[in-house]
Amino acid sequence: MSIKEQLQNQLTDAMRAGNDLNKRTLRMALSAIRLAEIDKGSELDDNAALAILQKEVKSRQESIDEAQQANRPELAEAAQQEIGVLEAFLPEQLSPDELEAMAKQVIDEVGATSMREMGAVMKVLVPRLEGRATGQQANQVVRKLLA
Repeated sequence: MSIKEQLQNQLTDAMRAGNDLNKRTLRMALSAIRLAEIDKGSELDDNAALAILQKEVKSRQESIDEAQQANRPELAEAAQQEIGVLEAFLPEQLSPDELEAMAKQVIDEVGATSMREMGAVMKVLVPRLEGRATGQQANQVVRKLLA
């Protein structure tokens, strides 16, 4: 079952149960996926859907930071609850050590020795992450290893 189908099934369950938090969060996620499909002109695969879910999580994390700066704990709490709903659909995240080991393996495969070859490393590494780490996290690890 695809990520989109799982989201749709959970949305149906949330509507039946009257769970407003899940209903609202899942509708926003499905809307973002549908918008990306319209932009692309075809259905998204699971990796693309996972990337959109990660963007949604990142957006909510930014909202938490802004809410805390504005001294609005209720908004931060709502965003944190939405993150919890979305993370149920994301694969288990890689630990920093696992990400570093994967990056080292790719660096060895590509034969990268300097920052100039970072693009080649990222081109191979990012598809292997499969939603288990963000591009930003991978970027930081690769920069550290190539420096």
